[in-house]
Amino acid sequence: MEKVNECGTRIYVDADACPVVGIVEKLARKYGIPVTLLCDTNHVLVSDYSEVKMIGAGADAVDYALIGLCHKGDIVVTQDYGVAAMALGKGACAIHQSGKWYTNENIDRMLMERHLAKKARRATKKNHLKGPKKRSREDDEHFENALDLLIQKVLSNKEI
Repeated sequence: MEKVNECGTRIYVDADACPVVGIVEKLARKYGIPVTLLCDTNHVLVSDYSEVKMIGAGADAVDYALIGLCHKGDIVVTQDYGVAAMALGKGACAIHQSGKWYTNENIDRMLMERHLAKKARRATKKNHLKGPKKRSREDDEHFENALDLLIQKVLSNKEI
């Protein structure tokens, strides 16, 4: 039987190498929100709670599939600023796996910073970035608190 909440809110996760899937599912269970995990065919995901959608491999295939599914009032979990911008454009809320909320007030700056950083890497011929630091328990706690608050705001129809 499908999980349903009064608002019709769903959570969509850009789940390729996403370290917070367990936290998302824990909070989704708490609030009765259905979750869809989207990943490409290079990743294998199994869940006893979420719907898992395997999307064909290809540049940005998962991103476009996620945006095609989400609607106003949904929550999108992604570390991709472009996906977040498109989700905001559809009236969805978006959150980074760090716990930072993407908003209409900060997304343009974030996209510009990403563009400038990529341009600088090209100029110095440094296309490879150092990976992120190891995720800590504090990182997980911060994300959980931020997502919990975002869910509460969405379900109560408060302005984000």
